[in-house]
Formats: sequence, C-alpha cells, structure tokens
Amino acid sequence: MAGKLTAAQGTGILLVTANVGSLFEDPENLQKTWLREFYQTVQTHRPQFLAVHCQEVGGKNYEASMSHVDSFVKELLSSDAMKEYNRARVYLDENYKSQEHFTALGSFYFIHESLKNIHQYDFKAKKFKKVVGKETYSETLESTPTLEKEKFPQDYFPECKWSRKGFIRTRWALAECAFDLVNIHLFHDASNLVAWEKSPSVYSGTRQKALGYVLDRITDQRFEKMPYFVFGDFNFRLDSKQVIETLCSSATMQMVRTADTNEVDKLIFRESDNDRKVVLQLEKKLFSYVNQDVFRENNGTSLLEYDRELSVFKDRLHELEISFPPSYPYSEDSSQGKQYMNTRCPAWCDRILLSSSARDLVLKPENEEKSIVYDNIGPNVCMGDHKPVFLSFRITAGAGKCCQRGEQICREAPL
Repeated sequence: MAGKLTAAQGTGILLVTANVGSLFEDPENLQKTWLREFYQTVQTHRPQFLAVHCQEVGGKNYEASMSHVDSFVKELLSSDAMKEYNRARVYLDENYKSQEHFTALGSFYFIHESLKNIHQYDFKAKKFKKVVGKETYSETLESTPTLEKEKFPQDYFPECKWSRKGFIRTRWALAECAFDLVNIHLFHDASNLVAWEKSPSVYSGTRQKALGYVLDRITDQRFEKMPYFVFGDFNFRLDSKQVIETLCSSATMQMVRTADTNEVDKLIFRESDNDRKVVLQLEKKLFSYVNQDVFRENNGTSLLEYDRELSVFKDRLHELEISFPPSYPYSEDSSQGKQYMNTRCPAWCDRILLSSSARDLVLKPENEEKSIVYDNIGPNVCMGDHKPVFLSFRITAGAGKCCQRGEQICREAPL
C-alpha cells in the first residue's frame, strides 16, 4: 500500500476523525460500508502513519455493544487492507460504569512497515520510547502512561449533567519531528429552540469554554510544548439565529406554545404568499427545512460565513479550507448516502485543527499543493449520522525547529 518513499517525498501522514456511534446501532449494514470506504481512503493516500480518532465508540448503549466494539477493533487490526501496518496502538475508553471518567473515545494509530523509526512519549517517565508490535489498551486509561485522558469538569457540562465528553492526548516522534495528537468530543446543542434564541448561542459558549480548557492543558508547563493536531467531533454549529433569518428571510414566523407551561414548543416559518407554504419547522429536536439542497450545493460553502465558533481561537488554531458538505446529521438509513436527517441544522461538526507550528509542518513550501487533502470519507454512501473527515499530508525531514528536536528525541529514545 504505502510503497517506498524517498526522503524528499517525506513521510505520509493520514489523520481521520469519525464519530462512529451509528456503527454500533446497525453493525451488520453500516459497519461493512464504513470499513470499505475507510480502507479505500487508506489505499488512495497510502500513509506511513495513520491516526484515527473515534468518538461515541460503542454507540448509545456501550454495555450492549461491547462485542460489536471488539469485532470492530479486531477487524481493523487484522484486515487484509491493513496488513502492511505492522505496529499499532489502540486506546479504547471502555470504563462505561464510571460516569466521572467515561468518554467513549477511541484512538487508533497504525504504523506502516516502511516507517523504520517511530517513538511514542511516556508521560509518566517523561521520555520517548520506540514503538514495536501491536498493543490495545482499554478500561483504565487514566493510568496508561502513553496518553493523557480527561473528562471535562462537571461544572463545564450543561446543567451539570454528565455526558461522554472529554479528550485523549498522545505524543509522537517520527520523520525527525515530534507532535501531539488530541482526540476531542465537545458538547452538542441540546435544543434547536434554545440555540435559536440568541447569537451566538448559549451552547457555543459552553463549547468555547471546554475547547479553551483543552488548549490550556496541552500547552501548560508540565511538558515541553510541541506542535499539536486537535481532531474530533467539536460539535461546532452554524449560528442558528442568523442562518434561520437567512433561510427564512421572506417568511413569517408562528410561535406555538405548550398549553400547560406556556413554553415555546415549536416555530413555524411560512411563505407570505404561495398558499402560506411552510419553509421551516423548528422544535427541540426537529429542523425540517423545505430545501436540503442548500446544504449540498457547492458543498454548502455559502453557509460557511455562519460557521464562526473557531474564530475565537484564530490565534491558536488553524484549519485548511473546507470544501466538503456539512458532516452532520446524515440519515442513518443505509440506502441514503447524501440525505440529512431533519433533526438539526446541518453543520461542520467534525474537524481537523492545527496549532500554528503544526500548520507550518503541513504547509511547507516543498509540500506540493496536491499532496495536501482535507476532505470527507464516503460522500455518496451512508456512513452513519457523521461523515468521517480526513487530512492527508507529508512531513519532510528538516521541517523547522520541531524536527531538530524530533531528531534529538529519536537519538536519545531507548529501545
């Protein structure tokens, strides 16, 4: 698959983020399609180092899905498509009985046989160690020395209700370069009606606080700072109030309240003429818009102006240009590959973000434009409610300060 690469071509890296909750609700159909599309992406880009960050591993009912999780991991580690990846590290948070720790995150790392020198950081010993063989870690990840895992503090959670949100960080040294990879899952919008109330929404503020927490943790004084890639389900949403104003600019709004509490139960937007046709119906978990094509035409990029949650972090996080449709919420009907569910306003929830120094690694002058690809996986088939998103690029030797540090690491690291 990866073939032989010259030093000038550099080391091929493929980063993938995938919220896989749907796969465990319908493993028979969805999982096969998902794996086929995933393997095809690996074969197309032929990385030497492959990192896959998964969220909602096990789906809504982890205990019932344990056997499906095990077979999913076994398939990834032993499949024919991955046979040239002779080293692997798998970290699964399976501690579902512990509310204060469980995140349902899964981080998978695969190293191709052609990549001779790769080291992983031990956060307890504070040194890099050579990666050999295939190893899987689960349950008590808190005590696993090759990663840092945290669930957000309880007061970060909306209404202080526990949910499976947090992050896992690992650190790697390869191609004379060291960097951090962070798997992240941030809070969702609990109610479309609440999200509509003000701009930016209250949920946007909760995500901002949590992401700030992660960035502060991975750049604090405990360890040497490295370039970092943060990729996962950020749950970023379009500015709901402003999107609806745009989509329904010529419509009139009807507010329906509940009889007992007088709370807003639904909003109905109708055209002023044209038989008062309903343009949009909005409820707590309903976003039924008359024309889904607006989210697909030109990959929905006309709506990117309402994708603003990252702007708060513009000095700390960067992203390549988005040229794929909103990654969520797709229909979970296995025959519907491009249809969105009428539950939420489609948004780019699944992202791959880079620190300034990581961006410099990716966007080096010698990196030909065509060797960098930021896209989704399985655009035409059902991959569950989230389409996975990937970033493919190459790291060449001597790519700046961090690579000099990485070279030193690789010389010093014990076998």
